[in-house]
Amino acid sequence: MHALTISKTVDLGREVRTQAGLVRGGQRDAHGVFAFKGIPYAAPSVGPLRWRAPQPPEPWIGTRDALAFGAGCLSAIENDHRPGPRDEDCLYLNIWTPAKEADEKQPVMVWVHGGGFQFGSSANPATDGAPLAANGVVVVSFNYRLGIFGFLAHPDLDSEAPSGNYGLQDQLAALRWVKANIACFGGDPNNVTIFGESAGAMAIGILMASPLAHGLFHKAVGQSGAFWDGKHGPLQGFDEARARGLGFARQHNQASITALRAIPAERLNAAAPWSFKTSPVVTAFSPSIDHYVVPDVPALRFQRGEQMHIPLLAGWNATEEFPFAAQSLPDQSAQAFRIAAVEMFGKGRLPDFLSLYPAGTDMQAKTSAAALTGDYVVGEQCWQWLRLHQGSGRAPVYGYLFSYTSPYTPIASHVTEIPFVFGTLTPQQVIGCTTPPDEGDRALAQTMMSYWVNFATRGTPTEPACRGGRHMTRRTSCRSLARRSNPAPIRKRRASGSSAVSGRMVSCRCAGANCLRRRASLGPPASGRPSSSSYRMQRRLGGKSRPEAGGPKRPRRQKVSLARSRSSSGVLWPKPKNSR
Repeated sequence: MHALTISKTVDLGREVRTQAGLVRGGQRDAHGVFAFKGIPYAAPSVGPLRWRAPQPPEPWIGTRDALAFGAGCLSAIENDHRPGPRDEDCLYLNIWTPAKEADEKQPVMVWVHGGGFQFGSSANPATDGAPLAANGVVVVSFNYRLGIFGFLAHPDLDSEAPSGNYGLQDQLAALRWVKANIACFGGDPNNVTIFGESAGAMAIGILMASPLAHGLFHKAVGQSGAFWDGKHGPLQGFDEARARGLGFARQHNQASITALRAIPAERLNAAAPWSFKTSPVVTAFSPSIDHYVVPDVPALRFQRGEQMHIPLLAGWNATEEFPFAAQSLPDQSAQAFRIAAVEMFGKGRLPDFLSLYPAGTDMQAKTSAAALTGDYVVGEQCWQWLRLHQGSGRAPVYGYLFSYTSPYTPIASHVTEIPFVFGTLTPQQVIGCTTPPDEGDRALAQTMMSYWVNFATRGTPTEPACRGGRHMTRRTSCRSLARRSNPAPIRKRRASGSSAVSGRMVSCRCAGANCLRRRASLGPPASGRPSSSSYRMQRRLGGKSRPEAGGPKRPRRQKVSLARSRSSSGVLWPKPKNSR
C-alpha cells in the first residue's frame, strides 16, 4: 500500500479522496473540526473472510457518505445494552481533523478502544474525537474484531495462515490505512501516536513488541493496561489457544472450519459468551502467542530490548478494581482471604504477602482484596511496562497515576479518565454517576488534553520550556493526576520541580519491591501457566533469579514526595496503597 501524496496546497473540504474512493464528511463544527465517520479500512470480514487476515476495502465509484459511525463488532457480553448497531461487518474507522489545508501535517492520534477484547466500539460518546482534535491533532478511532471472531486459533486455520489474532491484525490494518491515507485529511503519517485504554492499552503493549508494527506509529500512550496479563499469568500460549479452538469445534459436533464459517454470526457469537466474573485472559477468545503478530510473551520481548524504541506515556487509576470485584480473592472474612492467598502464592510466601496486603481483621482483608485485584488486573503490568521500557528502551518514558475525584467523578475507577482525555465529560456510567461536570472538571480535562496533545506533537507531555515533566530515565518519576484547587493547562504553568497537575502525591500500589502480584512468582500456579515476570517477583521477595535487564537494585520502601526524593538506587518508588 503506497501513501497518497499532495502535490500542492489544497483547501481541506468535506470531500476527501482516499485510496479506495471519495468520502464526504459533515460540516465543520463550532471549533472548526471536520468529522468523517464509518470509512471502511478493510473489506467486510464475513463469509469466506471470517477468520482471515483483513483485506483491502473494495474501491467504490462516486462519493461515499461518511456521516455516521459504522456498525460496531459483535459483543461477547450477554445482554450487552450498550447503544449502537453491531454486525460482523464492522471494520470501519472515523477521523476528526481541524486542518484547514490538506498538507498541514498535523500530529495524528489513533485511539484503540478497550473492552477486554470482548466488547466495545469506536462509537462511544465518551471518545468522540472532536474536542481533542480542536487542540491541534487529527484523531482517528476504529473498530476491530472481538471475541471468537477476532481471536479463534485452530490448527486448520493455521494451514491457511497464522491464526488466533485477527483482531490485532485488524489494528495493524487500520494503522496501515492511516499511514497511506491520513495526509489527505491534513495529518502527518510520520507523526502517529497510538493511544488506548484497558484492552486498548494492552493491544498497544502487544503491538510495541510485534515486529509487524514497526514504522506504523511513532509514540504510544497506554491507559490502564500493558501486556494482556492476568492474575493467572501472561496471555495464552500457542498450544493453549489452539486447544481452546479445538474444544469449541468439538462443542459443534467436530465442525470443520468451513462449517464454522457457515454458522450465522449471531449464533456463533452466542456460543462464546463472556462475563466480568472471569478473566478474559484465560477464559475467553483473546490475544495469544501465534509466532506471527505475537512471537513471544510481550514482557519478555521488552526485557530483551526487542520492542519498538519509541516514547511511551503510560499509567493507571487509583481505584482500578471497581469493575472487577467479581475477580477478587474471597474476602468474606480474613481467614478466607488468607486461605486464598496461600493457594495463590504459596504458604511460604504468606508473611511477605500479608505485609503488603494485611488481613488482621475482616474489614482489612476486604480492603486488601480490593487493592490486590486492582494490582493484578491492571496496576502491576502498567508499572512493569514503564520499568521494562525504561530499562531496555532507547526513548523517553513517562508515568502517571490518575487519582482525581469530584462530584462528577467520585471514584478514580477504571475508565473514568477517558472523558477527561477526550474532553467530552460524558456521564461516568461505569461508576453509576450522573452528576454533571463543573468548572474544576473542565479545567482538568483541558490539562489532560494538553498533556496528551503535547506528547503526540513532540514526544513530551509538557512544553519544552517546562521542566516539571521530565521523563523516566534511571531517576524514574511517577506523576500523579490528582485533584488540585486550580488545575490549568500545561501551557499556562510555569516551570517547576513539582507535578504540573497534582497538588499532592497519592498512593501507587504497584511499585517495585512493594508489589506482590504474580502467582507463579510465589509458587507454581494451579493452571501450570508460566509467568512472564516471575523472576521479577522472586527477586523482590528475596528469591534467586536472573537480574532484570537494565533495572535498578531493590530500593528501600519509602514515600515519594513532590520534591522528587530518590531512593538509594536513584529511582523514585511511590508508596503502595495498602501502606496508607
